[in-house]
Amino acid sequence: MHPSCFETIKIKDGKIFNLDWHNRRFNKTQQTLFLNSSTMDLQTVISPPKRGLYRCKIIYGNNSIHSIEYFPYKAKEITHFTIVKSHLDYQYKYTDRSSFQKLLLGHNEIIIEKDGLLTDTSIANIAFFDGTSWLTPKTPLLAGTTRERLLEKNFLKLENIKKENLHNYSNFALMNAMIGFRIQKSVNIQQ
Repeated sequence: MHPSCFETIKIKDGKIFNLDWHNRRFNKTQQTLFLNSSTMDLQTVISPPKRGLYRCKIIYGNNSIHSIEYFPYKAKEITHFTIVKSHLDYQYKYTDRSSFQKLLLGHNEIIIEKDGLLTDTSIANIAFFDGTSWLTPKTPLLAGTTRERLLEKNFLKLENIKKENLHNYSNFALMNAMIGFRIQKSVNIQQ
């Protein structure tokens, strides 16, 4: 029996953002993890609040939606990142995030290093600016919907990123469904 998974979808004033990308990941997870070939349009199960900014969390399993919740959203304030090593496997957006919680203990936020390469933070994909292009890790822990959308638009390029080379980058950005693509200002990355 596989664990349950979830999608986090941005909703603002009744508008559902980037639903096509969430549908893609939801249906791909259904096919590859749960071996379910049927597809679903998540719009058929979302009843977005009409006013305000919300994080819609859809928890699901094999061909069934377990719950849909709407949470008022406020972005997490991050001032300090610590690079931590892990062999975490998170190619699907599992509801069990206890491994992330353990890695986060004592840190404001983390950048996870796996097999000598930087991957993601606990809440977002990452990108670094080399003066010409925005580069995102070739091997993220999770192929996020915002990352996939920006790769398809050729805004991002794939690169193996090592902590030893961080001095080559002038800017650092986080990306996820709720914040979009956000350049981090005045942050410290501790190796």
